[in-house]
Order: sequence, then C-alpha cells, then structure tokens
Amino acid sequence: MIYFFKSPKAVTYAVEVNDALPQEHLNRLSWLFGQGQLLEEKSVNGPFIGPRREMITPWSTGAVEITRNMGISGIIRVEEFHPVTKENEAFDHMTFQRYETLDQSVFSINIHKEDIQEV
Repeated sequence: MIYFFKSPKAVTYAVEVNDALPQEHLNRLSWLFGQGQLLEEKSVNGPFIGPRREMITPWSTGAVEITRNMGISGIIRVEEFHPVTKENEAFDHMTFQRYETLDQSVFSINIHKEDIQEV
C-alpha cells in the first residue's frame, strides 16, 4: 500500500507500507513532511520528476530510518516527487524519471529476465 502526502511546497511524498497505518502515525508523517496533507486518492496526476522505481535513494533510506526513530514501523520506502514546472525540464535520466501519474504501482518493478543469447 502506498500513501501520498503533498507538502505546502508542492512536493509529493510516496510512502510504501506493509499494512495500513493508524491515524496517529499518519499525523506524525504529516508533521515530518512539513505539515504535508494526506491525499485520500490512490493515484495523483502529474507530471512529476522522481527517482527511478528501480533505485531506492539514499534520501529514502534516511527517511525510513527517521520514521523508525519516530516509532512508526512497517514503512518500506519513502520517496519525494517534484512537480514538473517546464515542459522540457532537465533532470538526470540515470537516476530520475518523469512520471505522468503516481499510483499504487509507482515502486513496482516489472522486469523479467531474458533468455541467454548465444553470440
């Protein structure tokens, strides 16, 4: 399950969890994200620039550790997504990608190994 929070600075945070969180923990996350508003929707329309789904960022690792220190358990990953402000906004394509929509599959990796090809 993924919760979405939108900060007053328009940054959207995606929080992947094992199970639903109690309201007290959601309130703590809202505080952590600068009084970010919990979005009730299961998806958020963009466009956004955010980390590639295949790469857990160092920022995420630190954020998850902070949530554990706050007494919130069950969080797998936290990432931040910035709104696209210009149509051809530059970003590092090796570590980031453009998302038109953030949804419950934003962290899902659907890559299947290919058969070995003889050369």
